[in-house]
Amino acid sequence: MLTTILLLSISPRTVIFVAIVIILLFGAKRIPELFRGVGQGVREFKSATKEESPEFRDRPVANNPTPPTTDPNAPRV
Repeated sequence: MLTTILLLSISPRTVIFVAIVIILLFGAKRIPELFRGVGQGVREFKSATKEESPEFRDRPVANNPTPPTTDPNAPRV
């Protein structure tokens, strides 16, 4: 809901101003490269979140793990 409110509060004048600043900072030729890199990063992130990590998939699940025991006579660190 907050996102909708924020999107509705952005005026066309603000969008045009931000576009002009981006063009001035990066130049017209570098903008497609910039957005291409952003798109590629988003695609890699999505594919990485969809994959299961074999590190966690192959690990056995402990039913009742025992807590580590502490020696009352051991020196404290």
